[in-house]
Amino acid sequence: MKKRLEKYWTKFEKRRVKIMTKKDIAQILVGIDGNTVLSGARKIKTKLITEINKQGLLDQVSVIETGSIGPVNKGVVIGIYPTREIYGNVTENDISEFIQERFIKGRPYKKLLLPEKLPIEIDLTAYDPRKTQYFGRIVLDNCGKINPEDIKEYIGVGGYEALGIALKEKTPEEIIEIVKNSGLRGRGGAGFPTGLKWSFAAKAKRIPKYVICNADEGEPGTFKDRLIMEGDPHKILEGMAICGYAIGANTGYIYIRGEYQLSIQRLKKAIKDAEKLGLLGKNILGTDFDFEVKIKIGAGSYVCGEETTLLNSMEGFRGEPRLKPPFPAESGFLSHPTNVNNVETFANIAPIVLNGAEWFKKFGTKDSPGTKVYTILGHINRPGLIEVSMGITLREIIYDYAGGISSGSFKMAQIGGTAGNILSSEFLDVPLDFESLRKLGYSLGSGAILIMNETVSVVDFMKCCIKFFVHESCGKCTPCREGTKYIYEILDKISSGKGKTGDLETLKLLGKSMKDTSFCPLGQSAPNSLLDTLKLFPEEYNQILRK
Repeated sequence: MKKRLEKYWTKFEKRRVKIMTKKDIAQILVGIDGNTVLSGARKIKTKLITEINKQGLLDQVSVIETGSIGPVNKGVVIGIYPTREIYGNVTENDISEFIQERFIKGRPYKKLLLPEKLPIEIDLTAYDPRKTQYFGRIVLDNCGKINPEDIKEYIGVGGYEALGIALKEKTPEEIIEIVKNSGLRGRGGAGFPTGLKWSFAAKAKRIPKYVICNADEGEPGTFKDRLIMEGDPHKILEGMAICGYAIGANTGYIYIRGEYQLSIQRLKKAIKDAEKLGLLGKNILGTDFDFEVKIKIGAGSYVCGEETTLLNSMEGFRGEPRLKPPFPAESGFLSHPTNVNNVETFANIAPIVLNGAEWFKKFGTKDSPGTKVYTILGHINRPGLIEVSMGITLREIIYDYAGGISSGSFKMAQIGGTAGNILSSEFLDVPLDFESLRKLGYSLGSGAILIMNETVSVVDFMKCCIKFFVHESCGKCTPCREGTKYIYEILDKISSGKGKTGDLETLKLLGKSMKDTSFCPLGQSAPNSLLDTLKLFPEEYNQILRK
């Protein structure tokens, strides 16, 4: 396998060494993702190449298309490697002056310079004894660094080497054991142990079996999976292929919402390119293992993010959840054994197989190893995409990564999207990991963090959240279908000054009933934030009722 892919590794390494050893060689990384495309990123890339050529700098500067660089709400974002500068809100009119300042005069272009820096590579020597964790990125390691549409660049940074190790050096049982020992847990929200989940599908006797990547990212404020797919699609395909080998499946599906057009485009190209090089399809890397990946496009229903609802949708049925058990590992797609994992979960697999379980456990905490990718938004100075070690606190995320509160003071944060939980200032120093939050009755959720200052009305915010669930409920079960509507009506009356004594107790009763009796996780999680705000901010509700 190494001989087959060596030319790509060598090519990328030469390019990297050339850049790192010569200060007059630089790369301009143009972040092209679903957001920046709308701001004209492709035109910016073309203008950069034209201007560099015009200034005679082609031998000194190269322009590379890559995935998300990190910051959001900053228009077109570009990075400079190896100096790690990041520039935002770049327009075509800035290009000429930018090239003059940065590459002819040799100084930063302060007009567009952002405080963020391009992320460093994983460095196990960069150990902070205060935080007892290692720095670096696992899932996003290649995002913003390589061209996601060039398979040679992915191979150049060690891509598909883990698949080769799995197929040529490990048995399926050994792969499952590695994933189990790593402590990796599902990154879609539930946090179920990934290796254990794989073992259930592996033990199932019926064939064929299926691997499904759940890319139906519908949680408001969550777009991490989209940026992973846009920035490093091959890492997901490699993780799926390793899973297929481990559980005995020869077919994989990526179920993705139709709005994610750039993700779909890049995944299709990645599949095609991998098949051409024998990294997907028949007899992968000269072995007897076959694995093909297909794309299923969903219509965007929120409830289809639930795994059994997703399966119904894939089979052409209405998007409604199934009764469990049987679980998908026993009876999933087309009633066959199926393993369903989230995008971020699959993106962890190749690094774990390549570096080992013990390496992975150097990140995060004892009970929640690894890293977590978050999209952080709201009243902060630096919204964007971050990857941090499990166990980091909300305070560290806000003030070390997000640049602090943009105006006013911190009031609350919603973690895990609309279906998640509310944290007030008393929870700023609680470690964000599965076990620490479970002890509080909370869950880590999807990876969205929404920061709010004191100007946000708890009642109005909860109206927005519940209105979303009224719209997205599939209507199958009464507690969710009717409960969300009733809760919204009560909140609407309270906010308009028509609330009455007893409304808060009714909201608590409705929320608890929905959690206890709803058929699927949508209804069970819909009242989470409501119940949290009733507990944390009762006086705010009462003040409105007293008016």
